[in-house]
Amino acid sequence: MYRAVTLKVLRAGIAPEDAASVAALLPDTHVQLTQSPQGLRVLLDGEDVSEAIRTPAVTRAVSAVSSQRLVREAMVRAQRLMGKDGGIVLEGRDIGTVVFPEADLKFFMVAGIRSRAQRRQEELAARGEHITLDGLETEIAERDARDASRTESPLRRAEDAIDIDTSDMTIEEQVAFVVSKVEARTGRGEG
Repeated sequence: MYRAVTLKVLRAGIAPEDAASVAALLPDTHVQLTQSPQGLRVLLDGEDVSEAIRTPAVTRAVSAVSSQRLVREAMVRAQRLMGKDGGIVLEGRDIGTVVFPEADLKFFMVAGIRSRAQRRQEELAARGEHITLDGLETEIAERDARDASRTESPLRRAEDAIDIDTSDMTIEEQVAFVVSKVEARTGRGEG
């Protein structure tokens, strides 16, 4: 959702740090998450931007936009509206600490910088974009530092979160781990 707002900011030619101009965009910005046969899709003002929000330009600018108080407030309102009836799974850097601090189950997923950079490099290469591993590691480390030190909703682990180090795990292993914890918590086994 923050990437979608960032994409709109960049498309409008607004500097990501220009809080007043970014705030002026918010009343006419509508971000939706929808399921489709292709998986989760992100809509920005009705346009599917699921691919466009994953560009290096958005990645570089998202911390500056997402750290702004009015942006965070708008996105938290939208996220809480999505989850008002429960039965939702959300991911994000402040979901368990700010958006839904009373969530039934929280996971804090981490991975080493090298693993994250390799995953990002593969994702970008699949789209024909090539960035060095060292460059990606630097970008990721800088973004983590910005997000952990920002004033508004800093990146931090919820005290009651279950930790998962995904550095050496496949997606399937990550899903299996999460599902096992959900089943243990709810008392529901397979099937």
